[in-house]
Amino acid sequence: MLFPHLFTPHGIRGAEMRNRIFSPAHQTILVRDGRPTDDMAAYHEARAAGGAGLIIMESACPHGDAVTTSSYIDASRDACIPGYRKVADAVRRHGCKLFGQISHGGRITHGHGGLLSVPYAPSTVPDHRFHTMPRAMSTDYVWEIIEAYADAAGRMTEAGLDGIELAASYGLLLAQFLSPDVNRRDDEFGGSEEKRFRFTREVVTAVRRAIGPDRVIGIRISANEVEPTGLDSRMVLDACRRMDGLAELDYLNVTMGSMAGLGSSVHVVPPMSIDHAYTAPHAASIGEVFSRSIFVAGRINQPQLAEQVLEKGQADMCGMARAMISDPDMPNKARRGKPNDIRACIGCNQSCIGHYQQGVSISCIQHPLSGRELTLGAHPKAATPRNILVAGGGPGGMKAAAVTAERGHRVTLCEQTGQLGGQVLLAQTLPGRAEFGVLVDNLTREMELAGVTVLLNTAVDAVLVENRKPDAVILATGATPFRSDAEISDATHAVEAWQILRGEANPGSSVVIADWRCDWIGMGLAEKLAQEGCHVRLAVDGTHAGQNLQSYLRDHWAGKLHRLGVEVIPYARLVGADGDTAWFYHTASGDPIVCEGMDTLVLSLGHQPVTGLEDSLRALDLEMHLVGDCLSPRSAEEAIHEGLMVARAV
Repeated sequence: MLFPHLFTPHGIRGAEMRNRIFSPAHQTILVRDGRPTDDMAAYHEARAAGGAGLIIMESACPHGDAVTTSSYIDASRDACIPGYRKVADAVRRHGCKLFGQISHGGRITHGHGGLLSVPYAPSTVPDHRFHTMPRAMSTDYVWEIIEAYADAAGRMTEAGLDGIELAASYGLLLAQFLSPDVNRRDDEFGGSEEKRFRFTREVVTAVRRAIGPDRVIGIRISANEVEPTGLDSRMVLDACRRMDGLAELDYLNVTMGSMAGLGSSVHVVPPMSIDHAYTAPHAASIGEVFSRSIFVAGRINQPQLAEQVLEKGQADMCGMARAMISDPDMPNKARRGKPNDIRACIGCNQSCIGHYQQGVSISCIQHPLSGRELTLGAHPKAATPRNILVAGGGPGGMKAAAVTAERGHRVTLCEQTGQLGGQVLLAQTLPGRAEFGVLVDNLTREMELAGVTVLLNTAVDAVLVENRKPDAVILATGATPFRSDAEISDATHAVEAWQILRGEANPGSSVVIADWRCDWIGMGLAEKLAQEGCHVRLAVDGTHAGQNLQSYLRDHWAGKLHRLGVEVIPYARLVGADGDTAWFYHTASGDPIVCEGMDTLVLSLGHQPVTGLEDSLRALDLEMHLVGDCLSPRSAEEAIHEGLMVARAV
């Protein structure tokens, strides 16, 4: 067997997982009115059918005071039970186990219904991300919360779930009670390490009493909160030693980071710039002090990585949430010995945690069916095969070609250059973004499996179309850099971002980047040039660098730019440049911003669609569809989604 450790069963108390792959708890925004929905059941069923051994559902609030949004499961009311039962029934049909997670945010919370909520925590100690000042919990209220955990667990058990996970990760309430910084109480729940641990012990005891002897109980814990005043590795190991003495507790699920700070939050959903499986050594350390099962999650995106973690004995179960968002069938493909067919997660964070932070349902830029299992479903087979021509080999064109061919059409994709990938080939050259290029590998394999004919170094024009006589043409011709109305004299060394990424320009030693997009291009260029020894000023036409990026990625990147000495100038719109001076105006005040002494002005001012082929084909009586940047320059997510939707329609 290709993965001898990964596909062995693992038993915990009354549950046996068929393999060592689990889907860790993650928010989906597939909850309505605090209840799991049919959409959520379909989402988890796809991963169960795809071969996962265990699914841990997203965190649920155990107490009404902890419910800050209707998109979180409210496990404080019996109304959640039917929804949980739907998910349990859907997952159980495929031989997969299902756990529920209970999580109380404590001081880590946000508003509800436009109003700021009242956060409750062990002590009145603020967090440094949401900027809440919590109300210290009374002793009676602590006992009330303990019983709320038990009641919530009882509801999940009544619905048929196989186990309960308690969230002590990411600086949440259980972790707050363990922390000497956050827990400054002087009652029975604070004042010493033993007393700070009491809340955890009482919660585990109460939950065991509520769910009986056969169901599983685990705790998810951050091995290090990576926060200046948070739990460090020594504190966590001490807590885990105490947890080993809780006979009711069956496993620890190891992760990293805290939601209480901007820098530490990156570990909640670590992006591609973070090392693969970087949490596994921490899990191994915890395994030395905790004698039962160890789970681990954190950038384990391929079965080969999970196999290595298991072979080294670093953990017993490997969490692969985004791997199965990107490809729900990942476990089955690995088990069948077809790892090359797996659509590997690239850690871009755009549609998974990115969607969550926008308040919209989970998905994946590579696999738009994720989170849309009921609204889209499987691709419909074509009633009559047609000849389809795709012009452009970027992500949108590649996805359109793959899905169109998968449906049964005869598809030819023409790319005018000698390489597939479009702007992905540029994006992957940015520091920490090499993994973005795996998107091209994935789409290439999808086209191969679907039987797409690919013609490189082949430009599509009206003559080619007339000669090939396709039944429909899908245009995915992309975009080119946009030149603004800024007055830039010939005396200024001004270059496009693309020229820097292609190595076509010498930037000199002092660079000003005019960043209209406020995304990964500006921040990535700033990091790249600063690493190469340039003095970099990043002038962004927004409130801050990376304004349009997912926050964990943005904040992590901001930290790197700070360490590199990059000067970030916000609210700056380019007006013009002459010689070694660039002029901007402050977009809020209208006052001038002058950047002097530069060698090079780097322009990252957006893109404009390539419409020449579209215009030339208008005269032909031809079915024509537009996909991606040639329609409107955006991101790979929109291009791939549009490619898929057009492919389903032709």
